[in-house]
Amino acid sequence: MAAETEKESLCILLIGGGGREHALAWKLSQSARVETIFCAPGNGATGNVRKAVNVPHLSPDSHADLLVFAKKSNIDLVVVGPEVPLVAGIVDVFESNGIQCFGPRAAAARMEGSKTFAKDFMARHHIPTARYRNFSDYAEARQHLESVDYKVVLKADGLAAGKGVILPSSDSKQQMYDALKATMVDKQFGSAGSEVVFEEYLEGQELSFLSFVDGYTIKSLVPAQDHKQIFDNDQGPNTGGMGCYAPTPIASEKLVQEVHRTILQPTINGMRKERMPFKGLLFTGIMLTRDGPKVLEYNVRFGDPETQTLLPLMDGDLAEVMLACTDGYLDTIDVECKPGSCVTVVAAAGGYPGSYNKGDPITIDAEAHEAKDTNIFHAGTSLDSGALRTAGGRVLAATAVAPDLETALSKAYNTVSKIHFEGIHYRKDIAHRALSHPSVSASKHERSEVPLTYASAGVSIDAGTELVNRIKSLAASTRQFSTTSSIGGFGGQVDLAAAGYEQSPIISSGVDGVGTKSRLAIRMNKHDTIGIDLVAMVANDILTEGAEPLWLMDTMNMHKLDVETGVSIVEGVANGCIQANCNLAGGETAELGDIIKEGHYILDASCSGALRKGRKPLPWKDDMEKGDVLLGLTSSGPHSNGYSLIQKIIERSGLPFSSPAPWEPSTSVGLSLLTPTKIYVRSLLALFEKDLVKGAAHITGGGLVENLPRILPKGLRAEVEAKSWSVPEVFRWLKKEGNVEKEEMARVFNMGIGMVLVVVEGHVSEVTKILEEKGEKVVRIGELVGREEGGVGCVIQDIEIWDQ
Repeated sequence: MAAETEKESLCILLIGGGGREHALAWKLSQSARVETIFCAPGNGATGNVRKAVNVPHLSPDSHADLLVFAKKSNIDLVVVGPEVPLVAGIVDVFESNGIQCFGPRAAAARMEGSKTFAKDFMARHHIPTARYRNFSDYAEARQHLESVDYKVVLKADGLAAGKGVILPSSDSKQQMYDALKATMVDKQFGSAGSEVVFEEYLEGQELSFLSFVDGYTIKSLVPAQDHKQIFDNDQGPNTGGMGCYAPTPIASEKLVQEVHRTILQPTINGMRKERMPFKGLLFTGIMLTRDGPKVLEYNVRFGDPETQTLLPLMDGDLAEVMLACTDGYLDTIDVECKPGSCVTVVAAAGGYPGSYNKGDPITIDAEAHEAKDTNIFHAGTSLDSGALRTAGGRVLAATAVAPDLETALSKAYNTVSKIHFEGIHYRKDIAHRALSHPSVSASKHERSEVPLTYASAGVSIDAGTELVNRIKSLAASTRQFSTTSSIGGFGGQVDLAAAGYEQSPIISSGVDGVGTKSRLAIRMNKHDTIGIDLVAMVANDILTEGAEPLWLMDTMNMHKLDVETGVSIVEGVANGCIQANCNLAGGETAELGDIIKEGHYILDASCSGALRKGRKPLPWKDDMEKGDVLLGLTSSGPHSNGYSLIQKIIERSGLPFSSPAPWEPSTSVGLSLLTPTKIYVRSLLALFEKDLVKGAAHITGGGLVENLPRILPKGLRAEVEAKSWSVPEVFRWLKKEGNVEKEEMARVFNMGIGMVLVVVEGHVSEVTKILEEKGEKVVRIGELVGREEGGVGCVIQDIEIWDQ
C-alpha cells in the first residue's frame, strides 16, 4: 500500500480533436492518478469529459506552441492522437525537452508515414505481406500496371487521412489507370501521392491489432474489425472507418498467438535492430489469407474508430499502461479486456469522403445520453456559441457494450438513431461478417438444408400439452362449487353468486407472460411496446371466456432495477390497458440478479374480468353444430408467440436486427418484429352483448391447430381453408429462410389470424359488419365439421399453398 500512496498525480496533454481523442480522454479520466487532461484543441464534447479542459487555440501541428504550453502547465505526460504530428517528429521535440511522451519518435513513425518504407522494412525482416513494387515515376508505374496479371491495390506513399488506398472494384484495369493518374499526376492526395505502392490484392477478412509496446514487450487488446468503405456491403470509396466491433469470432487464441509470433514480435525486434525502437501504440492491419495472416499496413497510433470500440472493453488504468510503455516496464503490467462485445457506428456528413458541409446544427435526443453502457464519441464537432455543429466528415460515433454482439449492435444502432443533423449517413451492416460466421449463425448450406422447428429453438409444444394434462387433476382437487372452468382453457371463471355473493357477476381471470419477444426488445433497446404484448396476452385470453377485462396486475423481474427501462415497460402496459379498457391496478417489481442475466427482465401479468349476471360464459360447446362458420380476425404479425424460432431463423440468416426487414423494407427487422400484439377487446365486446358468438379462440402458441380445438366439443372439428386468406409476408419469409415445414408453421405461428370466432351462418353478415366498423379485417376461414372419436380437432386444407 505504501507504494500506491507514493504515486504522483498526472497532468496530461492530449493532442488531437477527433473521436479517437474523445475516447482517450474518456478512458484516461477514469484513472485515479490523472488530475487534469488538457485537450489540444479538443472538440465539441471533450471539454465535457470529467477532468478534461479544451485548449482550442492550440493546433496539433504547432509543435513550438504545444511545447510552451506543456512547460507552462507542468505537463507530466503528452499523449499524441493523430499520425501527422507523430510523423513530423513531435515526440522528439517533447522528449528532447525532458517531457514524457506516449508515441514513437519520427524515425519509428515512418512505418506509417511512408508505405514504401514500411513495405521495404517488411521485406528486410521477412514479415508476411503482399508482393509489391514501389514507384516514384508515373510512366514506370503505368508500365508495371500494364504488365501485371493479378489484381492490385494502389497506395499513396504518404499520409492521406485513411483515404489514400484504392481497391480494385472489378477485373478491369481502367479504374487503376485512372486512380494512378489522379494520385501521381493530378495530385489528388497532394505530396502524399508523389510516390506510390502497387501491391497484390489480398482476399480474406481483415483484423485490426492494437498493441501497447515499450520497445521490447508487446501487449495487445482483443482484435477488432473495421469497416472502411462508405456504403453497406463494403461498397464505395474508402474512408477513415465507418464502424467497428470487437472481439471478432475469427480471431481465435491460436490465430492471435500466430500474429504475435510471425508479425508483431518480428516487427518490434526489427525496429529495435534498425535503431528506431518503437514505444507507444502500434496498429497493425492484418488480412487473413489462405496462406495465413499478412500485414496490410502499420499505423503508429490508436486507430479510429477502433479506439472508440476497444477502450470501453479495456479493463484497467490506461494512464498506467502508457507510463509503462514510455518507461520500459510493460512486462510488469497486465493489459486485459472485459468479457462482452462492443460496437461502434460512425455517423458521417452527407458527401463524405468527398466534399461535405460544415457548420450544420446537431441535435441529440436526451435518452441517447441516458442509455446504459453506451457512449457518443464526438469526432467532427465544434461548439458555436454553445450550439453543437458539424465540423468534419466523420461527425459522431455511437458505441455500445453488451454481453453479446447482437445486443451491442442493437444498442449502438438505437443510439445512432437519436443523432440528427442534415445529410447524416451511417452504414446499416456493421459486423455483418461476424453475424454470418459459423459461431454466430449457420452456414448458407445449413440454412437451406436443415429445417428449423420450434423444438430445435428450445421450445416443446408437446411437453407443454403433457404438463397441462398431468396437472389438470391437481387443479381439479382444489375446485369448489364456485369455480366453473378447468386448466387447459384460455382462462378461468369464478361464479360469485354460487359462492354466496348474491347478484354478483361471474369473474374470469387469466395469467400469462411475454417470453422470448422481450429479449428482442432488450436487443433493440425498445421497451415501450412489450407492455402492450403483456396486456394483450392476458386480456385476449379472458375475452375468449366472454368476459370484459376489468383490472390487470403485472410482475416485472429484473437482473437489477433499471428505472428508465421499467418506466418504458409500464408505459406500454398502460397503453395496452387503455386499448383493453381495463385498469392497471398494481404490480410487483423484483431484482433477481442471481437468476436473470444482466440487462434482461421477465414480464408476467394476471388479468381479471367479469360476465354480467345471466350471461353464459364462452365457449358454448353444447350449442355448436356442423356448419357453424369460422371467422378469422387478422393479426398484426407474429404477436407474442414463436419468437424462439424467429430468433433462431434470424441468427442463422446472418441478417442484423438493425437492417431493413425483407418483408417490410420501410423499417428494421427488429422493429418490425416488435409490432405489438393486437388487442381485440373493444371489437368483440360489442358482439358478446348481442350473443352473436358461440366461441372465440385466441391464436397464440400452438397456432391454429392447437388453439381451435380448445373451444370445440369432442364431436366437432375445425376445418380451415388455407386459401381463404393471404398469409403476411413475414411468415412467408420465416418459412423460406428457416426451411420450416408448413405443418410446423401451423403449430407455432398464427399465420396472420389472431382470433377465431365460431358463428352461426345466419349471423355472419351482422358479425362481419360490426367488426369491420370497429376497424377489424374479417376473413371467413372455414367451418365446423364432424369429428370421429379420437380424431384431431383442427385440419387445415390446401396447406400446400404456404409453400408457394
